[in-house]
Amino acid sequence: MAENLVIVESPSKAKTIEKYLGKKYKVISSKGHIKDLPKSRMGVEVLDKENIQADYISIRGKGDVIKFLKKEAKGMKKIYLASDPDREGEAIAWHISSILDLPQEKNRIIFNEITKDSVKEAIKHPREIDENLVDSQQARRVLDRLVGYNISPVLWKKVKPKLSAGRVQSTALKLIVDKENEIRNFIPEEYWSLQIDFIKDRKILSANFYSYDDEKIKLKTKKDVDKVKKSITSNEFLVVDVIKVNKNRNSPNVFTTSTMQQDASRKINFKTRKTMSLAQELYEGINLKKLGGVTGLITYMRTDSTRISDDAKNQAYNFILKNFGKEYCSTSAKKTKENKNIQDAHEGIRPTNVEFTPDRVKEYLSPDQYKLYKLIWERFVASQMSDAIYETTTTTFKNNKVIFKASESKIIFEGFLKILNDKEKVKKVAEFEKGEFAKIKNIKEQQHFTQPPARYSEARLIATLEELGIGRPSTYVTIIDTLQKRYYAKITNKVFYPTELGEVVCKMIAEYFPDIINAEFTANLETDLDKIADGEIRWQHAIYNFYNDFYKDVVKAEKELDKVEIQKEYTGENCPDCSSPLLFKLGKFGKFVACSNFPDCRYTETIQKKVGVTCPKCSKHEILEKKSKKGKVFYGCESFPECDFVSWDKPINRICPKCKNLLFEGKKYVYCNQCDYKEDSKEKTNML
Repeated sequence: MAENLVIVESPSKAKTIEKYLGKKYKVISSKGHIKDLPKSRMGVEVLDKENIQADYISIRGKGDVIKFLKKEAKGMKKIYLASDPDREGEAIAWHISSILDLPQEKNRIIFNEITKDSVKEAIKHPREIDENLVDSQQARRVLDRLVGYNISPVLWKKVKPKLSAGRVQSTALKLIVDKENEIRNFIPEEYWSLQIDFIKDRKILSANFYSYDDEKIKLKTKKDVDKVKKSITSNEFLVVDVIKVNKNRNSPNVFTTSTMQQDASRKINFKTRKTMSLAQELYEGINLKKLGGVTGLITYMRTDSTRISDDAKNQAYNFILKNFGKEYCSTSAKKTKENKNIQDAHEGIRPTNVEFTPDRVKEYLSPDQYKLYKLIWERFVASQMSDAIYETTTTTFKNNKVIFKASESKIIFEGFLKILNDKEKVKKVAEFEKGEFAKIKNIKEQQHFTQPPARYSEARLIATLEELGIGRPSTYVTIIDTLQKRYYAKITNKVFYPTELGEVVCKMIAEYFPDIINAEFTANLETDLDKIADGEIRWQHAIYNFYNDFYKDVVKAEKELDKVEIQKEYTGENCPDCSSPLLFKLGKFGKFVACSNFPDCRYTETIQKKVGVTCPKCSKHEILEKKSKKGKVFYGCESFPECDFVSWDKPINRICPKCKNLLFEGKKYVYCNQCDYKEDSKEKTNML
């Protein structure tokens, strides 16, 4: 009969932990939070610097859970609170303690990984609930409520109903809007590159223009290129120098939440929410049947630290020694960049047992779980391996006043690349000795134009937020979800675009609430939350200092801000069903055309956006930019279904120089789909 109760957050790990602890323990779940601020009202009252009231109530729908917790707690000898090992988990433990009216004693247990040894060790070392961590989470919740519930009503009155403005969300929106403005204001600049292919023993070595008349100059125009070419007096260059040096490529650090999300996006095409959902499953436990039953496969997945326990390091060392050899074992401590924003509360993300290789556990995982686990396992093992070593050869060629240089690298020791399979393709190139003459095979000149800055992808936005100290590992997914749900930003072709609504809201907040949208101010607030967690400052003081000035901004905005009229934009045409005027409306995937007589008439149509190119199939009608049901952009003939031409890549108004067919613009290249012609996107290439 169980005499001890353990309360965890997630039902999925309750059975696993109960099995580890044995018959004397019963493990149940709170299913996440049980108390929160009320949704229907502010729920926070700022009275003075020492007195801030937060009215926590039972979450709607959690009544049965609370009854169940109270029922199971009756008669138990000891009750342990085992919510997740972060500030949010500490707050959940605090709320459960208050609902069960538990005495202030050592009843809080935490584990960074769900394995038998880790859980049994945690139960031996309970501690009291950390009031500082609770206060830090409480301060975050109260801050977000004060910002959201004060600014949002201003947006409802002045812009549009049902809008919202969050503290971190608004800063992230400004990053996206600022990037879009950079792109709009960007003016392309012309520049040229000049390359010579030198030949020896039927092998080629490509060298790039370096300097003219002992001066490094930029080739800005065709005139600059011609000046350099005219100075080349023969079809041979003298090799004036050959320098060979060895360079180390450092092994990577183990994953943090942010770097895991970035790599999952880049390498296996997972969205942030999907990555975190799968990581949660791997953390909570997989039934490995033949390998010893249920176990968590990875450590806690919300972390900003790259720290690794000594036990894990030793385990990795022995694994690498056995499978690869001593030369592949790292012999130096891992260097990490100093970052004042790192909490370092948990280890980096790693496998709980390095012997559980991806191939060994593959049969127990879903395809997506396997992909993410493989990524995490390989990154951890690589982080404990020696550096890769490259030999870099720099060859300098001279003809008259002109210098060209070629740089080639080849790997001489794989190191950590042995596990990551991240090696560059080795090219067999010509090798020259100092003092010999190199023959020119051909000269290539290319015209380029500078490109605007790239828009944010999910992964890049998270990395930027982390670099700026905005938000924490547990908040990134929510930030991205909220921006899209409120239609402040949309993702097209994997990058963020601000919507018209998002730009209006951003402009208003920037004008009347400059601190809220300021990245440095938001980062400083995050630092204050860290100080609260460390017991350096009181949470009430941090909230009061912020709210004093903030509330004055709210009052000013309500008085001075004129109502922003998002004017009805008519198309100039009438509805074919009821003859009422048609107008543009804003929907989930952007603008569309609808009848002004809604809801009596429900006529809608997509906006026909012409790209200025005649259909290559029917040669009669124009190509339109369209959107699929999932919001993905594609291109088709306006006479569909009579003409069924369709393309994911945009047709452009240029003709292939080889076969005279239409060219298409992909992500990286402009290409012809009728022959093998391609060129770098938005660049004109001249081969001489």
